[in-house]
Amino acid sequence: MRRALVRLALIWSAWTLYALFTGSQSYLSRAYSQSVQFKPAFLYALLDSYTWAILTPVVLWLGARFSIQKKNWWRTVPLQILFAVVFAIIHVPIFTLTLPLIGYESSARVARSVFLARFHSDLLTYWLLVGLRHAVDYYRKFQDRELKATQLEARLAETQLQVLKMQLQPHFLFNTLHAISALVHKDAEAADRMITRLAEFLRLTLDTVGVQEIELRGELESLDKYLEIEQVRFGNRLTVVRSIEPQTLDLLVPNLILQPLVENALRHSIAPRAAGGRIEIRASREGNNLVIDVVDDGNASETIPLREGVGLTNTRARLQQLYGPVQAVEILAGQGAGFRVTLFLPARGKAMV
Repeated sequence: MRRALVRLALIWSAWTLYALFTGSQSYLSRAYSQSVQFKPAFLYALLDSYTWAILTPVVLWLGARFSIQKKNWWRTVPLQILFAVVFAIIHVPIFTLTLPLIGYESSARVARSVFLARFHSDLLTYWLLVGLRHAVDYYRKFQDRELKATQLEARLAETQLQVLKMQLQPHFLFNTLHAISALVHKDAEAADRMITRLAEFLRLTLDTVGVQEIELRGELESLDKYLEIEQVRFGNRLTVVRSIEPQTLDLLVPNLILQPLVENALRHSIAPRAAGGRIEIRASREGNNLVIDVVDDGNASETIPLREGVGLTNTRARLQQLYGPVQAVEILAGQGAGFRVTLFLPARGKAMV
């Protein structure tokens, strides 16, 4: 109610200022050739403006209800032209019937004269109001996009910091450095590769700060660096299988979307088992969707209950912000075969964005 009252106040204030402008213009244009008074000219303009002020909320509603867009212009433009004619016709009787309020004559002859004099300007007035409504709507959409982009950047930064926090915990660095230390005396070349992989993983993670989407090949490259480090920890206990369709490598995915899912599988399905296990990463294209699966073979009795932690919650939130309703996250518990997390993303390449 408060917002509605504010809008009505703005409408009447705007039309009052318009009446002051047109009334003073009419007075000055006649003052050069004849003796006129400002009050009648202003009242006439005020009555005309207030007549439109009464109609303005309806015009603005029609402008929003039948918004002219690229996909529907062939239907909404003729409708708006029809509405403009109707409102130009409606304005005349309302205006002429209220003329006696300010001391002017009201008759059929006056109505005809006003109609002929005002019809085209009334058409223009209607279109100006519709244009104003469209401008306000476009501005709001622009603000919404700006807000969404800001929120998305904040979410991405938060996720990247979360990834660093999860991976650079003391036990992670300790285990990695311990593995490197053990390899230095047994296999110096392997230790060197481990140091290189750790540096590359950190570089890839930090180099993509602020990037919202990258190609799947880049995401897999970053994931490989992480898995190569984890492979040293688990050794033969960890088996990683990739089933990636070549045509999916150029498609865009959210930056750092896979690492939390794989880390979740390692922590809850592989690490607790003495025999270790297997993680499979799949990517395929199904119609307009890119489908990505992260599957582990942990036994259901040995895994934690099926629930969403920070990683899966953040994944859902990021996908919702990036793609809205054209995405989905599916989590299934296998029958004695661990969990499967499936991402359904719109299949888009850089050329399509």
